[in-house]
Amino acid sequence: MTSIAVIVGSTREGSYNRALGELAASSLEAQGAGVTRVDLAAFDLPLYSSALEADAFPPDAQQLKMLLAAQDGLLFVSPEYNGSLPPLLKNAIDWASRPTGDEGLVALSAYRGKAAAIMSASISPFGGLRGLMHLRQILSTIQMIVIPEQVVVPNAHVAFAGDGSLKEPLPASLVEMTAGRLVAVARALSA
Repeated sequence: MTSIAVIVGSTREGSYNRALGELAASSLEAQGAGVTRVDLAAFDLPLYSSALEADAFPPDAQQLKMLLAAQDGLLFVSPEYNGSLPPLLKNAIDWASRPTGDEGLVALSAYRGKAAAIMSASISPFGGLRGLMHLRQILSTIQMIVIPEQVVVPNAHVAFAGDGSLKEPLPASLVEMTAGRLVAVARALSA
């Protein structure tokens, strides 16, 4: 079974991106993927610094890295903070990119050659698009294969129904299409 981790860059209760992440996780499962929901609040990740890394690699950073390394693909759902991604998500990506054990400096074992997809929900009319451009660049830099499909949900404060579904058919269909492509690409790459 193709394994996909869903990583949401928000820990806020009632987060639109958490709601979007749950829709995406359900769509991935409906398409035959095994899904691991990653709650970044469950990891004690200090702000990354090379001095801290050299002194003692945080156990939670190692645990996050191992969890991501065990996946065939990753789906990132990110809010937009001032036109970019939130520090919570960037810090988690950075820690899991670092070499551990006898890995070389650019091992990128949690990411290299894996499929990735990106999504965002925002109260802005752009739906988090500016932040996704930065996220796509970062994921490409750590040598992930980021699928071209992506999901943006503009005006997120009115986009979700009471049951957590999306009111408009276009973004709802994009979630399904993106999930399907991620599963297909992750499956092909892991074969």
